[in-house]
Amino acid sequence: MDQFPLHHVGVAVKKMQKAIAEYETLWGYKLVSGPFDDPIQNVSVCFLAREPGDTVIELVAPLGPNSPIDLTLKKGGGTYHLCYQVEDINAAIAHLSEQGAFLVSGPVPAVAFNMRPIAWLLTGTNLLVELVQAD
Repeated sequence: MDQFPLHHVGVAVKKMQKAIAEYETLWGYKLVSGPFDDPIQNVSVCFLAREPGDTVIELVAPLGPNSPIDLTLKKGGGTYHLCYQVEDINAAIAHLSEQGAFLVSGPVPAVAFNMRPIAWLLTGTNLLVELVQAD
């Protein structure tokens, strides 16, 4: 399996606009995409970066009650997942599963990625990984 390029780092936040302002003020990040409300995932997300080629930050906030991000926020929020872009999401899931990762959900379409499929896996070291299908 080819290397998986890092797509973004996911950060759980309670209030999207407050978090955007904080990342702009503290770290110089700017909003580059979103916010997007994703009823399939029951979250609102946006993407921040400082310059092209910089690590992208995805802010993830609950869209409504019983959001999958609620548990992470109850633990204090913050950085909670890494997302990798893959050419073939099903092959990547199979590869990671063979290496002991557990498929948590997906593949399902994601609003923030123009309905390209995403999947969530948990590795043996308890790392939450999101996969996103390449364009």
